[in-house]
Amino acid sequence: MASLSICEESLEFQNTVQATSSIRVMVVEDFDSFRAFVCSTLERKPELRVICEVSDGLRAVEKAQELKPDIILLDIGLPTLNGIDAARRIRGLVPESKIIFSTQETSPEFVQEAMRLGAWGYVFKTRASGDLLPAIEAVLSGERFVSSA
Repeated sequence: MASLSICEESLEFQNTVQATSSIRVMVVEDFDSFRAFVCSTLERKPELRVICEVSDGLRAVEKAQELKPDIILLDIGLPTLNGIDAARRIRGLVPESKIIFSTQETSPEFVQEAMRLGAWGYVFKTRASGDLLPAIEAVLSGERFVSSA
């Protein structure tokens, strides 16, 4: 599968977004239909702005460092670099970005590892339709969020 990277990177765009106090979100997901679902869900909240969509872990690290998004929605099962390792690198490079995992991995070990890495949220893909926006709202309020089983 080819790597996808759709990002609005111009300085003019970034200045416009910052001026309107939008929350800048990067979506990292290799499954096209789920990535489209996430983006359409985020569109329901006008204050949330998807600034970048990528489909692999290495590209996520590069774009996070370049764009410094407020929120990173990150899958775990990614090509080139898994989401856990990508999160570890991102936390070192862009500690101010808040990571929310959105994944099909529901085992307590994955949840614990993600939170130990400094993730702010963990959303099970099976619960994303009801949990994604509340997770973002909780994280923006300074709270951690984990989907219930």
